[in-house]
Amino acid sequence: MVVLGASAGGVDALSAVVRGFPADLPAAVLAVLHVSASAPSLLAQILDRASVLPAAAAQDGERLEPGRIYVAQPDLHLTVADGHVRLTAEARVNGHRPAVDPLFSTAAEAHGDGVVGVILSGMRDDGTVGLARIKACGGTTIVQDPADAHYEGMPASAIENVAVDAILAASEIGPAIAVLLAGGRLPTPATGNGHDPLGSATAGEQTTRLTTVCPDCGGVLTEHTESGVMVFRCHVGHSYTPNTLLDLQGNVTEAALWTAVRTLEDRQALLARMADMAEARGRERSAQHFRRQADLADEQADRVRGAISELARGRIGGDPAVLHPQGTR
Repeated sequence: MVVLGASAGGVDALSAVVRGFPADLPAAVLAVLHVSASAPSLLAQILDRASVLPAAAAQDGERLEPGRIYVAQPDLHLTVADGHVRLTAEARVNGHRPAVDPLFSTAAEAHGDGVVGVILSGMRDDGTVGLARIKACGGTTIVQDPADAHYEGMPASAIENVAVDAILAASEIGPAIAVLLAGGRLPTPATGNGHDPLGSATAGEQTTRLTTVCPDCGGVLTEHTESGVMVFRCHVGHSYTPNTLLDLQGNVTEAALWTAVRTLEDRQALLARMADMAEARGRERSAQHFRRQADLADEQADRVRGAISELARGRIGGDPAVLHPQGTR
């Protein structure tokens, strides 16, 4: 079984990979691309045109067959069990449904060392946990070279946290998998990747696990380590890897700050109206007090707007240590 995971920039990468598969590929291929829940996906048609293998949207319950490409549908996780496709509407993972991790993790559990997992172009770090699970179950792990990807976040996270077996350009991955499944070796063994995983600890080392709030449902997120990768999960099933959680917390922070701006501007308008009314009644001292309070609310709103701008600049510019992990620039 070959499982492919991609996000932003992933259509080109997936097309390049499947273009390299031969017609007699002795494996089922399953692909997840982060897509909008409310719009139809044309990915199956795109991959069907790109590959000599037939590609189609995966259907719940259908039997997996070698030499076919099964494509995740919008707003449903694509998973496998007992040699069949399973489509589920379970909780979002890293803010996505479909997400890469559920496919990779279920494939690893079902097929062990018979799985080849591939992480392609994408932002953030979805797929890292699933790829680590494939590695832990004896499967083969391949990552698109970050320099070849439109967006390096997902490949870079995988390289940073998993001792992957190969790092290749997207156009090299299909032929490399064909050689591997024919009994050959991957052409470029990866070296220098797979740093000490996030959340791991040496023997006897004490760690303090973090508890925070789920951006999706407001429930409590608790920290776990799965196949050496840090994961935050709430009791209903939403789960996040660290970089994704940081980004979503940024969204929540910005929303809260805009609420503060709106409230302060409403306060300024009300105080200005009260000042006008006090002046009309000849109550000058009250009018001055209300105007000072209105000016203060206006200044506070400006400061919060400045904080929003700082937050946006920080998220656009990013932390080099996060956007470009060691060895992946």
